[in-house]
This record gives sequence, structure tokens and C-alpha cells, in this order.
Amino acid sequence: MGEYEGLLVDGSVIIYDIESARSLYSRGFYGTPIGVEKPKGADFETPLKLSLIEALYLAEKGVLSIKRVDGTSVTVEDLIRQVKETPRLELLYTVYRDLRDRNLIVRSGLKFGSDFTVYRVGPGLEHAPFIVHVHDAWEKLDPTDIVRAGRISHSVKKTFIMAFPERGGKITYMMFRWIRL
Repeated sequence: MGEYEGLLVDGSVIIYDIESARSLYSRGFYGTPIGVEKPKGADFETPLKLSLIEALYLAEKGVLSIKRVDGTSVTVEDLIRQVKETPRLELLYTVYRDLRDRNLIVRSGLKFGSDFTVYRVGPGLEHAPFIVHVHDAWEKLDPTDIVRAGRISHSVKKTFIMAFPERGGKITYMMFRWIRL
């Protein structure tokens, strides 16, 4: 049984106990406090919503136990099956797990048009130095996508990284920087 308990609701896991929600958020900026746009630390009075990949990572680490609304337990294997149902989510999880295992803070990159924003210290403590886009290593790469992402990352002063997870678990990271000639 994990240190924290969550409830699987519509593809997310909710930590309803406020003290547990604060503690887990403080532990590595996991999840998003419901209804709090930009939390300033763990001083919030609301449940914590974890994405499926955050919940899977924490469950694999033995930190989180999850139940369904009917009270039955959700196993790590159940979560893996759910992630594998969406091939893109499986790619994202592979990279998420690798970045987290490197002690980086990984958050959604949606507002920057990428998959992840990545922090060394954490949101609210620094601006994310990196945005990461995950691309299947076996699919064709459109150069226009690289240019588009590079321009966005440059405009928000972040280093653009492409992650290419391969079958077998190896991930190749490619970092792009703008240079003036």
C-alpha cells in the first residue's frame, strides 16, 4: 500500500485528503491543485488532481495506491493497460518516467505547444528552462514542426528538446538552440 491514496475518476487520479495533497505536491510538484491556477507552494485547501502518467509513475514507485469509485483497487498493471490503450500516452510516459528518474520536475507543456515543460528546481521557484516534445523514433519527422517549436521556444526563452523514445526503452534527446550568425 502506498504512502498516498487516490481515487481514479475519468482518467485522472484525485487525492482528496488535503494534507496528503499538500504533502505530495511538496514532494516533487506532482499534480495540480483543483481550482488553483498558479499555486504558490503547497499552501492550498483543495484536492490534488494527478494525470494518468503522474499516477502511474507514483504507483510504480510504491508511493501511491489507487482505488476506483466502487472501492476496488487499481493495480499498476491496470494503469499500464490504460496508458497502452493510447499509443501517444505510452510514448509520453516513457519520457516522463526518464525525466523524473533524473530528478527533474515535469509538468504539462500545453501552453507552450509542447508535451512537457521541465524544471530543475520547480514551478514558482524558477522559469522552466526546457520545453520537451516527444516524437516516436520510428515515425517521419516534419522539419516544419522543428522550426515551429524552435520559434516558440525561442520566443519564451526556453531550450527546445525533442525526445525520441525507441522500442526497448532507449531515449534519444536532441536539444535545439538559436544562434546568431
